[in-house]
Amino acid sequence: MRILHGSESVSESDQGAVLTIGNFDGVHRGHQALIASVTQTAREVGCRACLYTFDPHPRRVLAPERGERLLMTPAQLEQALESLGVDLLIREPFTQSFAKQSAEEFLTQVIQQRLRPHRIFVGGGFHFGKGRAGSAETLRGLAPRLGMRVDVIPQVQVGEVDASSTRIRRAVSEGEVAEATRCLGRPYSIWGRVVHGDHRGRALGFPTANLETENELLPALGVYASTVRLLEGGRPAGEPLRAVTNVGTRPTFEAGQVLTEVHLLGFEGDLYGRELAVDFHERIREERKFSGPEALREQIAADSDRALQLLEARES
Repeated sequence: MRILHGSESVSESDQGAVLTIGNFDGVHRGHQALIASVTQTAREVGCRACLYTFDPHPRRVLAPERGERLLMTPAQLEQALESLGVDLLIREPFTQSFAKQSAEEFLTQVIQQRLRPHRIFVGGGFHFGKGRAGSAETLRGLAPRLGMRVDVIPQVQVGEVDASSTRIRRAVSEGEVAEATRCLGRPYSIWGRVVHGDHRGRALGFPTANLETENELLPALGVYASTVRLLEGGRPAGEPLRAVTNVGTRPTFEAGQVLTEVHLLGFEGDLYGRELAVDFHERIREERKFSGPEALREQIAADSDRALQLLEARES
């Protein structure tokens, strides 16, 4: 997958792709259905499948006070899109000036003049232009006179509610990682590098990999059944390893910053400096303070047994 920084970088040879437009944070089941339509059509007509998105996320520019945390790092987004068959990713710099374009200006001056797409696919909830005034129906109405064909893909529902990045953020923030999995079509994942800690886990008989991550959104404090894969060349590789993961502040000792500590079940080896992908499957319990190291050791043993049970049930 090729990555271009800005629509002004698009060459004549990059034009004429089957295009989709949006933010795509999380690449959830709704996004996946949209991208599948793009890639399938691109293969049928013999052109590139192109995804056009914004950097930073528009809400970071238009509503920074919300402090919204993203579901994916740039590297995770790129890996997910490439795995779905996207050929060309365009990251458009999003600024206050860019945001002032009307819906028609954006469609004419950016999409039509710079990208000249063969065909455009968007989701039913798509909005664009100043104040999000343009909708999927606006796009479908404006496109024909600009010589463009637009297809609107229906929203994907999980249960009776649309799969959405907002819904997933709420689920992850509340520790409902199984709900996040249902919306994403895969477990919520964080990537990071294993760094040295204070070795408390090893002293308790449960050595942990302390993860330093660039992910903005961690699951709610607590203990989770999880699986882990090594990252090779920026991509998860190999068979997943069963694990129990603690996201917390270690209240039994001297509570401090939030740490992500991964205990790999039945694994022996040195992971320092390695990069890992941690997938969260089920929340086992909330974080709590114990009377001392021995009580904590007993609870970690119980957590490990419970994680193993949950993961074995999931695999059967």
